[in-house]
Amino acid sequence: MIQEIITYKNILNSIEELMDKSPFKKTYIIEKAGIPSPTFYRKLKTQTFTPDEMLSIAKILSPEENFRLELKAEIEQGKLDLKNGDFITHEEVLEELKRKNLI
Repeated sequence: MIQEIITYKNILNSIEELMDKSPFKKTYIIEKAGIPSPTFYRKLKTQTFTPDEMLSIAKILSPEENFRLELKAEIEQGKLDLKNGDFITHEEVLEELKRKNLI
């Protein structure tokens, strides 16, 4: 646990440098993170982003990594749904589409 906290603090300390090296402008990051601009710059200066704000920023700065993590989570959820029988068959999908006049 201590190592994770140290790692988090190191990332927080280097977040501005990571943003500067990214292909994204800070205005884009601010907009996508949903943090008001004055608040964003104050938190950047004082290094007081919340963990949720840091996660939002990290997802913006590393979209490929975020995509892979979301895809893995969706695959695991799909496996769990299949195991629990929470699915519909191909025939049921076709019947539903026909009923809605989509095919």
